[in-house]
Amino acid sequence: MTDAKVSALHEKPGCAIPASPPDAQRAPKHKPILSPTQFTEGILKGDRSLLARAITLIESSRPADREIAEQIIDKCLPSSGNSIRVGITGVPGTGKSSLIEALGKHLITERGENLAVLAIDPSSQISGGSILGDKTRMAFIASSDRAFIRPTPSRRAHGGVAPHTREAIVLCEAGGYQNILVETVGVGQSEAAVRDMVDFFLLITLAGAGDELQGIKRGVMEMADVVAVNKADSDNIPAADRARIEAESALHFLPLSRSGWMPRAMTCSAWTNRGVAELWSCILEYVTCTKANGWFERRRAEQTRHALHENLEQGLMQLFCSDPAVQKRLAELEGHVLAGQISALAAARHLLALYRESGRWR
Repeated sequence: MTDAKVSALHEKPGCAIPASPPDAQRAPKHKPILSPTQFTEGILKGDRSLLARAITLIESSRPADREIAEQIIDKCLPSSGNSIRVGITGVPGTGKSSLIEALGKHLITERGENLAVLAIDPSSQISGGSILGDKTRMAFIASSDRAFIRPTPSRRAHGGVAPHTREAIVLCEAGGYQNILVETVGVGQSEAAVRDMVDFFLLITLAGAGDELQGIKRGVMEMADVVAVNKADSDNIPAADRARIEAESALHFLPLSRSGWMPRAMTCSAWTNRGVAELWSCILEYVTCTKANGWFERRRAEQTRHALHENLEQGLMQLFCSDPAVQKRLAELEGHVLAGQISALAAARHLLALYRESGRWR
């Protein structure tokens, strides 16, 4: 269509083609950014679309998005905290996603409750996006209006979780979700970070896979409140029972937990639902026990303090690295360290001295 014909159409009453400059016609279409109040009101009403968009703002690296996200979190904070937070870990192949699907079915159909699943996926080195896409293995709860699933790339964050999982938990709780399940990347020993943001830590293992494959070392075992031997079905039931006994024996050698809870081992099957209801009952028993002895609230207070210090460290590192004097000398000193001309300790002290002299630290 020529420009003359377009102009003629614009002049006709009732024309369907709006008059707009060429640049506006070529501009990409974006959803309008709502105010923090509008986001919060939608989240509190249970709008899953706005909840997902708010989490996207949290995960964004754009300063404008982060500013809006922080305001949303502050507004949602008074409505958070009323959930059971469960961290679920285990190396790939143990059936974490399948067991979450089974637990979700139990919560929705048997208990009439809702749940939010924050599934942390390994990140693509190219795009930074999720590789596994765990949502595809949770067909039932993905189609339920009583569940919210958020696959999030880990983006090489340490501890098996994404950088802003804590904030996502707050928003999910404000959205009215009674149960928050955080599925970690699943790399064995590095799942420590999730323990600092959940109430209950579930380690999923398999029978006969070997200690090296399972990653059941002292560190991750010490964090577990329950060790669940999954895929206890068909001909694998005897092996799963033996694995449960071995895990239970190992747990008895660990120091007594400060929570007063005695960790235990169980068998279950996401395929046949064997032990799934019992597993959730065990989680509820833990919550009742730790609320009664005061550990539940003390633990959450410790986690909040840890989150404050962690954010302070990240913020200070960002300020330090953005200092012009530091940026100017950093690459040079890195070269000297790599060449063995100066120690890493001396280089770090020199850079810190430069930062202090710049005056930005005051």
